[in-house]
Order: sequence, then C-alpha cells, then structure tokens
Amino acid sequence: MLSVRKAKNEDTIALVLSPTEVRTYYRFFGARHSILQLGNLIDFEVEGEGGSFLPRLRSLSHMGFPWLFDKNRLLLWHNFIKRFEPHLKDAEEIDSFYFDLLLSAAQKWDKQNPKRIVCESYITLLEYEGRLHHDEHCYICENRIEEEIALMQSFIPAHPACLYTAALPTKKVLDFFKTKKTVFLEDHEVDYLFEIVMKGL
Repeated sequence: MLSVRKAKNEDTIALVLSPTEVRTYYRFFGARHSILQLGNLIDFEVEGEGGSFLPRLRSLSHMGFPWLFDKNRLLLWHNFIKRFEPHLKDAEEIDSFYFDLLLSAAQKWDKQNPKRIVCESYITLLEYEGRLHHDEHCYICENRIEEEIALMQSFIPAHPACLYTAALPTKKVLDFFKTKKTVFLEDHEVDYLFEIVMKGL
C-alpha cells in the first residue's frame, strides 16, 4: 500500500501497487481496519469495478513480515514507501519491476541494514529508469571530478565545492554505481546516500 488517506467518516482511500498497475480504491470503514496501513502487503478482492465511483476493497488479508514489530525498521520502511506515491502518481499500468523491488526489499528488511537496502534498491531503480549518471564530470560546472565526489538528488555527480556539501570518495561511489552493492561503504557513507534518497525518487 503506497498511501492511505481518510475520506468521510471512517472511510479511507488507498493507493495500491500491484505487479501490473497502480490503482486507487475505496474502503468503507477503512479506519477501523489495522490491515489498511502504509507499506502493508495485502491480498484483497475488488468490487464495483467499472462503475462511476471508485472500485472498493473487500476481503482483505495481511501478509506480514517478522520486522513489523521493530519500530525503527518499520519507521524506515514507511519513509521509503512514502517516496513511491509521488514517483508513481501518474502511472496506471506498470511493469512488475516496482512491485518486485519493494517485495525483495521487504523480504530482506530484517536481515540487513535497511538503509543499505534502500540505497541498493534506489540505484537499481535509477538504472532501470535510465537515470543513472555514470559520468565523472560535475553536473554543475562540467569539469572532471577527481578524488572526492558529491551527489545531488537522483545521485547526480557534482563537485563538493559546487554543491557546498560533504564529499564521498569518488572510487567508492563509482564502484557502488557499478555493483549496486553497499558492502564496501562505511555506515556514515550509507547515511549520506540514504538522506539523498529521502529527498525523493
């Protein structure tokens, strides 16, 4: 579930990502149902398809993960999921890539550092969408980037001096771009990348 918004009374409107589409559904008395939560993996039936009103969710069941009772991991999951609603807001029919990406992340969420999973998922998403910048030249001044690199939103490379921000070792970042793995990055370097992802996909 990419988002859950209150409607009138205790009804809710839910934006749901499936393997093939992003759809908005209505749920009567949805506020009473703990299953209708941001980021939950659910199974459901739909009624009222093709009518003049939003199709409605019914017969919901929740497929949970063992980390859901870990508040820190759940908070990080919610922060990650929230980035997908604006990113996919205009989509209807989509490739299964997005669903598979989030499902894979959820299945690893209690086994690895979630921030590392977010960074690895995001770099995979950028490559899938053709937005990964392998260029070793600064986006701002267009000069070559040497030993240290800074990253803008969407992991766009720049000089630290051009962005007035902290730097990472260029070689480590380019290796991350190539391997899509954070294993050779220190935790503070992963924190740096994670904060960029939180600015938006």
